[in-house]
Amino acid sequence: MELFNVYPVNPINIVKAKGSLVWDEQGTEYLDLYGGHAVISIGHTHPHYVEALKNQLDKIGFYSNSVLIPIQQQLARQLGEVSGKSDYTLFLCNSGAEANENALKLASFHTGRKKIIAFNKSFHGRTSLAVAATDNPSIVAPVNQTDNVVFLPFNDEEALTKAFREYGDEIAAVIIEGIQGVGGIREASVSFLKAIRSLSDTYGAVYIADSVQCGYGRTGSFYSHDYAGVEADIYTMAKGMGNGFPIGGITIAPKFKASYGLLGTTFGGNHLACAAAVAVLDVIKEENLLQNAEQVGNYLIEELKKFDQVLEVRGRGLMIGIELPEELAQVKKDLLSINKIFTGEAKPNVIRILPALNITKEIADRFLTAFDERLKA
Repeated sequence: MELFNVYPVNPINIVKAKGSLVWDEQGTEYLDLYGGHAVISIGHTHPHYVEALKNQLDKIGFYSNSVLIPIQQQLARQLGEVSGKSDYTLFLCNSGAEANENALKLASFHTGRKKIIAFNKSFHGRTSLAVAATDNPSIVAPVNQTDNVVFLPFNDEEALTKAFREYGDEIAAVIIEGIQGVGGIREASVSFLKAIRSLSDTYGAVYIADSVQCGYGRTGSFYSHDYAGVEADIYTMAKGMGNGFPIGGITIAPKFKASYGLLGTTFGGNHLACAAAVAVLDVIKEENLLQNAEQVGNYLIEELKKFDQVLEVRGRGLMIGIELPEELAQVKKDLLSINKIFTGEAKPNVIRILPALNITKEIADRFLTAFDERLKA
């Protein structure tokens, strides 16, 4: 049997990793500034994380949600403390797409409505509802197509207000990334997020903050949307939550009422996944990684703005987009092949930087030196 060929793959076999460094089977060292789409939040093979998983696996790795799993409550308490959302509740699942799927479903249950407002260049996942709210027709199968999703221009308050006036009593939810990842590291403005909050309150809709990639401390705030000074009704999360172990979740405002069977999952919240997530929160708190993400991220952003060839630097904290002119479109590939540095991209010419939250200034300088070399080449 062969693998179903859906991924363009770099011919590199990574066999070892530590912190922000990885090594291939020949022993060649690479700098990882992408972390597998922002998944590596506390660095590869962090000792506390590895020990936590080993210890949990020695006890029990999995049982279903039909029994008490105390580590779920531990995770919820720590998450409430670190995020500042102690009055919210937590539903655990397995991925970002599943988190957004459950958030949209819960919003529809809560409001009794069907319409969803999403935005141009959004990416919310590949499952049924999540992909329907994703602005990429090439990954929306015919069975996923629906008239229930209304796409609006990003950061356009006039269009948002008009849509609420037109569909107000039909709108179940507004879903928005605080910073669009696949869409090119585009940040939602403070006034736009405040408008979403205000209009959702006025019309009885649910404000869903997709924090799957931009959240979990990446911007310096735990949930990136909170820089706007208003709270969402539901926050979705996944990528950095388990530092590579599959786990996702939604934090849910107190106004939502739970009932048996309303949401469900087989693997979500299992012992091993929760052990990974608890270890991540331990490290985020003990190593002050929110502060580090903000400080090193600000340093990178300011230094990148000094390059004349760079058209624009976008983002916040350690979620950074570097827009280059078309003639420099090869820089990302050259960073990997020549300088041995993994980065991401948003087509056509945006390099995405999504490193571990414990990246050091020395690692940042190593990237800046290599980036300078590539621009001068």
